[in-house]
Amino acid sequence: MIVIRRFQLIALALLPLVALVLTPPSAAHADTLDALVQKLASGGFSARAKVVDELAATGDERVSAVLEALQGGDLFTRKSDKRVFITRSAGDELTLVDPISGQQAGTAPKSALKKIRVNNRLRRAIRAALGSLTLLNPDPAKRLAAAEAVFKSRDANALAALDTAIAKETNAGVKRALEEARAAALLYSDAPETEKIRAIAVLQTRGDRDALALLLGLAGAGKDAGAVAEVATSSAAVIERNLAAWNTVQNIIYGVSLGSVLLLAAIGLAITFGVMGVINMAHGEMVMLGAYTTFTVQEIIRLSAPELFDYSLFFALPLAFMIAGAVGIAIERGIIRWLYGRPLETLLATWGLSLILQQAIRSIYGPTNREVGNPSWMAGSLEVGSLTLTYNRLWIIVFSIAVFAVLLLILKHTRFGLQVRAVTQNREMAGSMGIRTGRVDALTFGLGSGIAGIAGVALSQIDNVSPNLGQAYIIDSFMVVVFGGVGNLWGTLVGAMTLGIANKFLEPFTGAVLGKILVLVMIILFIQKRPRGLFALKGRAVEA
Repeated sequence: MIVIRRFQLIALALLPLVALVLTPPSAAHADTLDALVQKLASGGFSARAKVVDELAATGDERVSAVLEALQGGDLFTRKSDKRVFITRSAGDELTLVDPISGQQAGTAPKSALKKIRVNNRLRRAIRAALGSLTLLNPDPAKRLAAAEAVFKSRDANALAALDTAIAKETNAGVKRALEEARAAALLYSDAPETEKIRAIAVLQTRGDRDALALLLGLAGAGKDAGAVAEVATSSAAVIERNLAAWNTVQNIIYGVSLGSVLLLAAIGLAITFGVMGVINMAHGEMVMLGAYTTFTVQEIIRLSAPELFDYSLFFALPLAFMIAGAVGIAIERGIIRWLYGRPLETLLATWGLSLILQQAIRSIYGPTNREVGNPSWMAGSLEVGSLTLTYNRLWIIVFSIAVFAVLLLILKHTRFGLQVRAVTQNREMAGSMGIRTGRVDALTFGLGSGIAGIAGVALSQIDNVSPNLGQAYIIDSFMVVVFGGVGNLWGTLVGAMTLGIANKFLEPFTGAVLGKILVLVMIILFIQKRPRGLFALKGRAVEA
């Protein structure tokens, strides 16, 4: 009996140890995690920030939901027992969700709960903690986003997590982002100067505006900040020079992009104005018709064959050319041919016609903007250095040059092109040689209007499709034609690119409106010196 009694006493003494050994690790971890979450309900903002760091250090995926709720103002404590819950709105009451298990724990009125508040410092700590939690996420996109979050927060507490993530990272792009985030965090830590100087070299290699802002903050620390501030100052100067060079390249590319848009809008006008001398104020409405043709084609494809949407522009281009060209021929045969030699009446008649076409479109499609989608091969952007170039703009540059090349081939290497050039240079002589000038006028007007129609297809990809679409480009088109030289395609190309680039270099200093005014003034002054533009047509009738 004595032996049995002793065995019982030993068993009772060892029972707590056995229970501890037999407790599942996940349950013990959950208890620790729950204890940390409950600590968020007590103490001030500084104490909560420390708890946030401790939660992030656990690396548990469940912490993200808690921190996101705290950041979003959805973390409350129940007044009766001080328990912490994530809440969701449920009418007049709030649904309580256990922060660890994620299971619902009933509902409670708002008066029975107290929100756990945060300040700006605590928000920064939460953002940094959320960033470090996702540094080891299986999804590379999430790891990259986490690295960027740490880079912006510059939280030195994330250095240990960053070192672990860098050692395990296999994706080159994500690893570079992690190293940049580590460099940013090092600069705001107690690391030695030598490490900070190496971190500055990493940021100089990054070379964007975020890195520049970080280095300028260090450079502004004063002359007494030591070698780190001096290196930061010199690195910031290098980045500023590189960014200035990239900015110049960006203005040129954006100017070429704008110039390609102006070229598409003006090239048809250059033909009609050059051959017939007609000031066609309805030219912008031909652009508008092309844009609405694209909208109509896409609507039909969406309803009948959505799998063909990526090919919608290939259907819209020939249709826009034919519709706008047919309308152009009808305008020339019905109105313009009766007004040759009377420029003021032609201007007024085409201006009135433009109003009629705009109102017709409003009556059919309504006055509001219409959505025209981008095919998948025109969506997205291309990043080159510090430049971000959208694919739709790049495709429009290619398209405008292609249209220009095809039109040049037509005018230089076809019988019709020969007749157009003959009528342009000397109408009377061309007529006496048997060229039917009236037919050439009609076809040329149709060609110019058709090109305006396919310009509308391109513009629908970068601008709002509305009844006023053409009005935004008609004045610029006339400026391009007059500046480049009336009827000269090469002049139109050079004029469009020159005006596009000039606008983009002026806009940062003067604004968009004042920049256009200055360009107009410069063109007026230029025309005073060269009335026929950059490339004047030659011919007896023209020179006379």
